[in-house]
Formats: sequence, structure tokens, C-alpha cells
Amino acid sequence: MWRQKQSSSSTEVGCIACEELSLVGAGKEGWLVEDPNLVCALDTHALALAHNSLILLLGFGSSSSSLPDSRVNIRPDLSPIESEHITAIEWLVFEDYDIRVVVAGTSSGYLLFYSLLGHFIHKQMIHPGRILKLRVRGTKRDLTQDTASSEEVCVVMPGIVARFDGSHIQSMLRQWFEETHTQYWDQKPRKRGSEGPETPYGRLPFQLWNVSKYGTCADAAITGIMPPPLMELQSSQRYYSAVAVGEDAVVSAFRLSEDKSRSLVGAILSKVVPATFSTIASVSRMFWRSEQMSPRKSEVKPQSFARASPLTCLKDHPRKGEKLTLSPSGTLAAITDSLGRILLLDTQALVVVRLWKGYRDASCLFMEMLVKRDTAAASSSNYYEPVKSDYCLCLAIHAPRKGIVE
Repeated sequence: MWRQKQSSSSTEVGCIACEELSLVGAGKEGWLVEDPNLVCALDTHALALAHNSLILLLGFGSSSSSLPDSRVNIRPDLSPIESEHITAIEWLVFEDYDIRVVVAGTSSGYLLFYSLLGHFIHKQMIHPGRILKLRVRGTKRDLTQDTASSEEVCVVMPGIVARFDGSHIQSMLRQWFEETHTQYWDQKPRKRGSEGPETPYGRLPFQLWNVSKYGTCADAAITGIMPPPLMELQSSQRYYSAVAVGEDAVVSAFRLSEDKSRSLVGAILSKVVPATFSTIASVSRMFWRSEQMSPRKSEVKPQSFARASPLTCLKDHPRKGEKLTLSPSGTLAAITDSLGRILLLDTQALVVVRLWKGYRDASCLFMEMLVKRDTAAASSSNYYEPVKSDYCLCLAIHAPRKGIVE
């Protein structure tokens, strides 16, 4: 890995070369980009690579102590009948509690949590289908904005978006780390279940929305919290804004509600129907006695969708939306399409503010760069701590056909 300086020279920040890389396809030209089954996630001093049924964690740099072992192989217990494999991977870091784990998504709709040593922590079904991408947003603020983003984990599936609250995941991980530490000192490890359909720490609560109003989406993201609509039943529940890209609509936007229904009729039905069904079931058991069946573990049922209200969409056939990159605060999104264009979208006003052409198969990345470091250092001989005004939000575009990064 290399970091480009202002001059033409470069300096080495770490090395990940090892024999284990051959397990994920290394050694062939373009292996890191052209293999559709290879997914990766970059942390400050670690790299996570996943290929089919293997997860490889590699530490690098002077602070590789964040990864106790510089090379960790993880082989999840996947279903061979369904040809289940890893389709997404991401780092999950909670700096306040010094917690760092790896989260993987599978082609069958499962989330898998692993420690840096490769220990299995948690498994949970999101929805039957392929997990396309995992997005993690922390409490860090965008340096150009004053609003803090909510801590969340977003799971993207074809036409589906799920959201986990970071506080629930933190509680589960703290419980796991405390239990692991206790077992270490007591030297009496408690037997834990394997990676079955039931998770050891119960089911983490999450919201699930269907955003396929304008066709199956290829990528999506929850951009932040938005105000509730007018003339609608108000409550303490939050509303979220989401942006999706796909084949039928290049860009589409939705208002996501935490409740499955906001109408008065829906609220009445949600109270009356379960009570009526329970009464009927109780009366029926008085007349019909069924034989006692042997207890067996029930399969996980898919969670019902909450309400997603469409706001707007952009259709421009034959152009298709391909990838979406969100800024740290969620106020900007860079969208690549099938015609080699990059749209910079204001996610709050839902307006395209800039357009670049001639970038086929491009990849984008938002990053905060220190732009006034030299002037600040020259103005004072003492140690200078950069402030917010010394940074700016930048968009990096990798154009593989041109072989450049802008």
C-alpha cells in the first residue's frame, strides 16, 4: 500500500504481502478489481478480504496492534445446499468502547459478526435474498456541516433497505466482550451454540423497508433523519430519508417511517386483529385437541416491511444507476451510471448540483483533507492543532479506463 505525497515521490505505510492472499485470488492481474466474488473493506491499519466462503483479515502499518494477529483466516459456517457465500463485508468500530469487529453479509440474507481473532459473535437473518452492501455511519461529523449523523448500520439488498441502531449493536458487543473476558479469567468457558439460525444474544431489533417502487435497486443508502410529512398522524417515531439507484430509475428518493402503518385504520387493525385471532384460537382449542408434537426449533420468519413513501425519481432511459457513495454526513451522494457519468446529489434538496462525464466503471470516495496545513505551520513556530476551517470535503474519483485518480 502506498500513500501519495504532494511531490512525485511516495512513502510506504504498510505491507500486506503474504501467502494467504493466494486464497482470495491474488497473483493474477486485476484480481482485486475484476473478480466479482471478491469484496473488501479498509480500516485504518487493517484490510478485510472475503472470497466466497473465506474471510481474510490483514493488519499493516506501525499501529497494526489493532489487529492482534496480522493474518486471520475465518471460514464461516455457510449453507452448501443454497450455495451460500459472502457478498459484503465491513468494519464496525465503536471508538468510545474500543470495540472493533468485522461484519459480513451473505447471499442468503444473513449478517455475521466476528472478532479480530476470528471468533464468532452473532448471526442474524435480515431478509431472504442477497446482501449487496453494508454501510456503517458513526457519530463523526462532516467537517463542512454542523449536524451530526446518527450512528447506524445500513444493509442494502435488491429493492430492500434495513437499518440497525448502533446502540443495540454496542450493547450486544459489550455483553460478548465482558463474557469473553470473564471466561478468560475463570478458565471455565461456557458452551455456546454454533452459527445456527438462532443467535446467542437474541435478535437485534432493526427496521426493514421496501424501496422497489421504481424497480429493483442496485444500491441504496439511508441519508439521515428528515421531518415528518404534513397532515399525517404525528408520534415520537422518527422518519428517515433514503436514496436508491437502479435500472428503471437512475435516482429515487423515499421517506422511511419506523411504524409499519401511520393511518388510523392501520392502527386499529394492528390492535384488533391480533386480539381477535387470539380469542378465536383460544375458543378453537376448547373443541379440538391436537396431539402434542415433538418440540423443534422453528425457522426464522422474515420481518414485515415498514412504510416507505416515495418522494421523487429520475428516469432517463437507457441510463441506469450503478453505484452510490455517501458523504460522512449524508448530505451529498456521488452516483455513477451506465453512461459513464457521475452525478453529485444534494440529498436534502434532492437536486443534482454537479455532473461529470467520461468516467465509465468509475469508483468514488469522499474524504476530508487538510488544506491549510502549510500556512498554519508557517504562521506559528509552536505546535499547531488543525481546526475545522483547515479541512475541506473532497471527492476522489478513480477512473480505471483512464488509469487515473482525480
